[in-house]
Amino acid sequence: MNKDKILWVDDEIDLLRPYVIFLEERGYEVYTATNGQDAIEACHLQHFDIIFLDENMPGKNGLETLVEIKELSPSVPVVMITKNEAENLMDMAIGNKIADYLIKPINPSQILLALKKNLHKKEIINELTTSGYRSDFNKIGMQINDSLTYEDWIYVYKRLVYWELELSEAENEMDELLLMQKAEANSAFAKFIKRNYQKWFDDPESRPLISPDLFKKRIFPLLDNGDKVFLILIDNFRFDQWRLIKEILSEFYIFDSEEIYYSILPTATQYARNAIFAGLMPLQIEQMFPDLWIAEEEEESKNMNEEELLKTQLHRFRKNYSFSFHKIFDTDAGQKLVDHLSQLTNNQLNVAVLNFVDMLSHARTESKMIRELAHSEDAYRSLTLSWFRHSSTYELFKALAGSNYKVIVTTDHGTIQVNNPIKVVGDRNTSVNLRYKMGKNLNYNPKEVFEMLHPATFGLPSSNVSSTYIYSTKEDFFAYPNNYNYYVNYYKNTFQHGGISLQEMLIPFVTMSPKK
Repeated sequence: MNKDKILWVDDEIDLLRPYVIFLEERGYEVYTATNGQDAIEACHLQHFDIIFLDENMPGKNGLETLVEIKELSPSVPVVMITKNEAENLMDMAIGNKIADYLIKPINPSQILLALKKNLHKKEIINELTTSGYRSDFNKIGMQINDSLTYEDWIYVYKRLVYWELELSEAENEMDELLLMQKAEANSAFAKFIKRNYQKWFDDPESRPLISPDLFKKRIFPLLDNGDKVFLILIDNFRFDQWRLIKEILSEFYIFDSEEIYYSILPTATQYARNAIFAGLMPLQIEQMFPDLWIAEEEEESKNMNEEELLKTQLHRFRKNYSFSFHKIFDTDAGQKLVDHLSQLTNNQLNVAVLNFVDMLSHARTESKMIRELAHSEDAYRSLTLSWFRHSSTYELFKALAGSNYKVIVTTDHGTIQVNNPIKVVGDRNTSVNLRYKMGKNLNYNPKEVFEMLHPATFGLPSSNVSSTYIYSTKEDFFAYPNNYNYYVNYYKNTFQHGGISLQEMLIPFVTMSPKK
């Protein structure tokens, strides 16, 4: 096993001999230099894993030496050792990207801590994360088996997302175990939805917060209280993706509440997002506003009337709030919204619907390059995070941080990576979504799906009196027998939505206030 190499640079290195011996006894290989020039020459000759650098030396001082070392070895952590606690010195050292600093007189525990932070952090995180998930694995398994309420499932999903993000930061062998537990959870969750979903419509008081409730139960109370609200709805945005973006936004916002709510079925934009803006189930929209509901078989965009649907909800609840509505499909449109933000400040409510994450999900299906970039759940999250950091959406959030708006972040549904095809047969009018089908005379295995034989009892419209809705669960997706192998290979491991899974149905609703 190779020893970690330490370069210790100090003009009084002889006085530090006990520390050198202390480190060598613990398995480190220690090299020394008494001045900056010798340290730079040593870095020319070989690679060091970490460098301890005295700030106050004759000739080249510590900061001057640091600059040259960083040019030679930019990735090597440098720990500055100094007697001087002056703030400007620390600013200069941090600006030159030191990894850490110690104040003289130093002691062995400080040195070991610096080594652990800068050399062994990954191994320590790996070990603690692995042991943490291993000990939590059985608890989560019991919770999956005992989850009887919608609150129980929210808790289970939060735990799974927590460990998914933790394990993604560590290099370990727990990923397969977590995938198995997520699959187990989704299988049990599908059974829970099959048993309970219709009850939520028979007895609305017993149900969780769902898509048509958002304005009535969360947004209108804020507006009635005198708050101004800026609602940002990111299409196809999962809870795990939110947790990554939350870290960036924490610089600018206080998180007043962070909820998970349930998307209605189908977990598709046409149904879930229209339900949000109308405050109604899709069947009610079709019955009350037939001109605003676009049926499955029609060619028009299924979400072209969202602003009009929001107007109907405001009118129905007698809310006379001034509002604006914006749909953002690309960076230019997003930047235009940011540039004209000052023109919206008199509105009590502003709504922006952002489609990039949804477009990314579909692009991953259609583009070989995006498939390569987002080949796994972790890579898909990473790609979403990269988009956000460099997007006009991030600029929008930063601009709103200087306003007096309550900022709400939510979505209409999530998405899941599918890998298991199940066969279905339907006529040419059957809906094309891979996670749900709506049509008449559908041929399928009832044991593999959740079926709605009477859609009206679930608040859904029907194109025909014999229309049926069926939903895939777990990581399944629907495939037609015709050209089966091509179809399966094309869609396997893509991200889809419309069906029943924790990732699609349990989605974020976050209320934030700008830090003043």
